[in-house]
Amino acid sequence: MYRYDEFDAAFVHERVEQFRGQVVRRLSGELTEEQFRPLRLMNGVYLQLHAYMLRVAIPYGTLNSGQMRGLAHVARTYDRGYGHFTTRQNVQFNWPALKDIPDLLDDLAKVEMHAIQTSGNCIRNVTADHFAGAAADEIVDPRPYAEILRQWSSLHPEFSFLPRKFKIAVTGAPRDRAATQVHDIGIHAVRGDDGRLGFSIYVGGGLGRTPMIAHRIRDFLPAEHLLSYVEAILRVYNLFGRRDNKYKARIKILVHETGADEIRRQVEAEWERIRDGVLSLPADEIRRIEAYFAPPPLEPQASDGLAGARAKDPVLDLWVDQNTVAHRVAGHAVATISLKPVGGTPGDATADQMDAVAALADRYSHGEIRVSHEQNLILPHVREDDLPELHAALADLGLATPNAGLITDSICCPGLDYCALANARSIPIAQEISERFAEPARQREIGDLKIKISGCINACGHHHVGNIGILGVEKKGEEFYQLLLGGSGDETASIGDIIGRGFAGDEIVGAVETVVDTYLEHRSGPDETFLAAYRRLGQEPFKEALYGGG
Repeated sequence: MYRYDEFDAAFVHERVEQFRGQVVRRLSGELTEEQFRPLRLMNGVYLQLHAYMLRVAIPYGTLNSGQMRGLAHVARTYDRGYGHFTTRQNVQFNWPALKDIPDLLDDLAKVEMHAIQTSGNCIRNVTADHFAGAAADEIVDPRPYAEILRQWSSLHPEFSFLPRKFKIAVTGAPRDRAATQVHDIGIHAVRGDDGRLGFSIYVGGGLGRTPMIAHRIRDFLPAEHLLSYVEAILRVYNLFGRRDNKYKARIKILVHETGADEIRRQVEAEWERIRDGVLSLPADEIRRIEAYFAPPPLEPQASDGLAGARAKDPVLDLWVDQNTVAHRVAGHAVATISLKPVGGTPGDATADQMDAVAALADRYSHGEIRVSHEQNLILPHVREDDLPELHAALADLGLATPNAGLITDSICCPGLDYCALANARSIPIAQEISERFAEPARQREIGDLKIKISGCINACGHHHVGNIGILGVEKKGEEFYQLLLGGSGDETASIGDIIGRGFAGDEIVGAVETVVDTYLEHRSGPDETFLAAYRRLGQEPFKEALYGGG
């Protein structure tokens, strides 16, 4: 875990006190809401449909148990007893009173957390693979590099007022679990032919109104040049990104209109000017940061009791099969705690559940917890022989749903239940889908299938890269839903196809079921995933099933 140093502590404390004064001025009427807006956004405070919302940063999705207890305290003390984990690996509190937010931020600071740069036209929370430091397929733990980027980008004087918000994701494994290709900058660890560590750099990805897959502008960047190369990209964007139209201000539009080859040329030219300057990363500095992320002392071991326990308990067997993956150290596993119970709100966790997860992390995972961009929690370092006890404890908490990666493990934005920008509700659609497909045997028959739901074109639910994506729209005062098929946010990233006319709220779940049934009918065999089948079959069988010959 990163060591929160004296600079961090002083920096966050000073920001809290500064914001406290701004809140007092707003509540007294000295500041209008329009004047207050940029000040609150700099501190992660949004004004949503019914109340203020606070977005708390969880850098690269890594928490310790004390921080999770701090979030539970906030949920219990300042909110309505729960928090919402987001697709940016952050957590949101939907109901804090403005007068209480400075005290809330002060309490967060006590557990080394804050809400700085979770909003505004700046470099947002840097995200990473939620299995970082544990996955068996990992080339390198990406979190030290994400931390270096966090330190560099925090209150960066040149990049605090960019044309638009800016998002960076880092992954350290061949399997992209961080959706790097739909970010403004995606950073993907690779090894050179000589074994040297470097990164492939992607630029210009993003969802929202104009979804685009990023372009790879450099195949191999030596690790010591990461900061200077990222700074070169930001300089080009800050100079040429549009500021006259917020809908055309993201770097993806600049890349699209200028061309990836020309952007590459501009970035490389700027990088040549700065590459050997103060932003070069000495090997000693990289090792210093890496030391903060040293893995816990895990010894390879044989798993003596797990196989027998699984043979006796089919519920445990199903959960282990679906919600755990191989750890880099033999005899250990990475366990996903699903925040998608049948009929529940995706990503929500109660204060009591947060406290309990913190206790389980201390007991079974060396105090470490991860937040995934798929709105689940992860215990990254669990002994395989502890999995039966862990599963039993999670079951008592209502957190043992064995659906990681399956059709009920959907991503969902808050939608019209909370968000002032939304056109339609998304949470009820996710809940109805999970109820329609609740039977575990049916989910397993369907196999890997990612559903992603957004309540508006801003795409906070990543619907463009769902294998099945659902977008809520407003039509003549009613909520309708567009259906997209064939999207993916992994290393084979693609934007889903809009299949046809939208569906009313009472029709969309039936339409999803029709799509799934069509897939099951046409797949080549049980090992062909929905995404593979769609890419092989194309749109036609699904359009025919949904709309007939008309």
